[in-house]
Amino acid sequence: MAEAALLLVDDDAPILRMLERTLTAEGYDVVAAADGGSALAAVERSVPDAIVLDVSMPGMDGLAVTRRLRAKGLRVPILLLTARDAVHERVAGLDAGADDYLVKPFDVDELSARVRAMLRRNAPAAVEQLAFADLTLELDTGTARRRGADLELTRREAELLALLLRNARGVVTRELALEEVWGGEGEVTMNAVDRYVAYLRRKLGEPPLIHTVRGIGFRLDRE
Repeated sequence: MAEAALLLVDDDAPILRMLERTLTAEGYDVVAAADGGSALAAVERSVPDAIVLDVSMPGMDGLAVTRRLRAKGLRVPILLLTARDAVHERVAGLDAGADDYLVKPFDVDELSARVRAMLRRNAPAAVEQLAFADLTLELDTGTARRRGADLELTRREAELLALLLRNARGVVTRELALEEVWGGEGEVTMNAVDRYVAYLRRKLGEPPLIHTVRGIGFRLDRE
């Protein structure tokens, strides 16, 4: 999270300076704003990874800023700061679209922990990927690439390639491919495996990566 960009918004100058010093020291790229209008302008210039936003500000308060951002479709995580601890105040903040709520006075360590938690929750999910030599396959999308070029695979081709990649340098029998890729469908024959291996070979191009193990099945390898 050290490279994350934070927008800090508070009309209390000493608190704003304290937050800016603290979070900058933790490695965040910090932008500070003293009112709601400046906060919206800062987001227009560059969308941060998270916003720490005071509720009680003159003019446009933190709730109004939050509603404006959500109305624009921005899902950046927002932590609201407020001196009011009433339940209905917290509910109003969450209903406006905030992700978290912290009551003043607060411990800076707790604020830092809340910011880290928001960033973790909003971090993009890691892409599960299989790779061998210059070939990669993203499991969630079925997107394959070789030497940086995208390969257009059908769902069945992607499943067969995933099986070969998981067993790289080992032999994948036709029987295993039928079971894993086709689910043992009764009407599917061994010829289907050979046919789809041929499709994959054409799409993967040269040099060949899928090799026939005579009478048994196939092996994904460099040679």
